[in-house]
Amino acid sequence: MNSATATVDLLDLLRDVPAPHPVLDHERERQLTDRQRDVLDRLVELFDEGFSHLTMADLAAKLNCSLRTLYGLAPSRDELVLAVVDRNLRSVGRTARDAIHSDMAPLEAIRHYLEAANVAVAGTTEAFARDLATLPAGQRLSDQHSDYLVAVTRRLLDLAVERGDIDDVDTAAVARVTASLGRDLSRPDVFTTLRSTPKEAADAVLDLVLSGLTAHRA
Repeated sequence: MNSATATVDLLDLLRDVPAPHPVLDHERERQLTDRQRDVLDRLVELFDEGFSHLTMADLAAKLNCSLRTLYGLAPSRDELVLAVVDRNLRSVGRTARDAIHSDMAPLEAIRHYLEAANVAVAGTTEAFARDLATLPAGQRLSDQHSDYLVAVTRRLLDLAVERGDIDDVDTAAVARVTASLGRDLSRPDVFTTLRSTPKEAADAVLDLVLSGLTAHRA
């Protein structure tokens, strides 16, 4: 291992990984009123019970807000769902990035990063997972965020190989498996078959994969 590789700043390494385009761009997010932010926060809990049966008028009644407030956030219920999902995933993503420290070993960073990212599915309900699966744009949004997790994970795995921490493996394959665990285990057809929550299951499988990489090296 050369000194240049050993002293790579992980945050610098990951800074140029392209993130998904936000549903609410940064300027639009900045312009949100406190009332609009409160509505978005409350919609998270409301959508847990499913949303396919709800109209914009239903949402306004349940939130005790005006239709004007909702339409000021999104032009339709489905677009509102996308805004809420994207906002939540970005919040979790920021927390996951904050779990990585510059001087961490790559595999340690992967473990901290993906365990924090898996919080996104910690509270997933069967009703929400079922309804989101029927929304094509919701699946595309989920795929975009998942692809970002995969890209970050692969970058860290490549560094682990360069450092000699693990054998030369197909980092694209390992990254795809480990970074997609949370999303795949929260699918409605999988969700109900698990003995644990999607997050608990994802964290357990992640541990098995990372332990296997280091055990094989040893």
